[in-house]
Amino acid sequence: MKKTHLKKSVMTVSLLAGLMIAQQASAAIALDRTRVIYNGGEKSISLNISNENKNLPYLAQAWMEDAQGTKITSPLTVLPPVQRVEPGAKSQVKMQAAAAVATLPQDRETLFYFNLREIPPRSNKPNTLQIALQTRIKLFYRPAAIALDKTQSAQGDWVEKVTLTRQGDQFVVSNPTPYYLTLVEGAPSVKGKPVGFEPVMVAPKESGAIKASAAALGSSPVFTYVNDYGGRPQIQFNCGGATCTGKLVKDKK
Repeated sequence: MKKTHLKKSVMTVSLLAGLMIAQQASAAIALDRTRVIYNGGEKSISLNISNENKNLPYLAQAWMEDAQGTKITSPLTVLPPVQRVEPGAKSQVKMQAAAAVATLPQDRETLFYFNLREIPPRSNKPNTLQIALQTRIKLFYRPAAIALDKTQSAQGDWVEKVTLTRQGDQFVVSNPTPYYLTLVEGAPSVKGKPVGFEPVMVAPKESGAIKASAAALGSSPVFTYVNDYGGRPQIQFNCGGATCTGKLVKDKK
């Protein structure tokens, strides 16, 4: 009985060690961006992927989900759904728009999610734990009627239409624009100490509360948002009354 118990204990320790190593490992299949903008009028767009493992081939599985996390094949389709990527090699995943894309709202963005999962080759070693890592990023379908140029995509004046309203000890963000806005950090000044809160994504024409103390953020809060390229510009608000209006921070010196 003692030997059996010892053997089970060793197996348990080995499994836990394997899980820790797997969690610390980085993904083999890498994506070239952290978000996707699908501009209306484009028949397809391509995303670059690469196999960062220099020794083993991996399968790359890709699919789309709607805003509720349900797997879909329309109005956006991913091709190929599964492909083999050789060690150290690069490849592409193509997204195509079906005719049903015309049924999406044309006065605002629509949110989707792009998923990319790596499937490692089968190991010949006994008692080996393999985990398929997955990347999930936001994809915004942007109709042609609200297209942005490169400058506006990086740091557009549209963000200055966003306002804040203080409700108790919280700020509520009002987004009257046709674009999704994701706020990831806040501070009482441009170089002030960040005030922690969970990132908040505010849909077009909607509002969302910032789960942080408004008193800690002060009367001139600065918020960092994510632009089309994954960059993080800032907008500073002036709260002279009940509503706070903002201006882009163009010089952080």
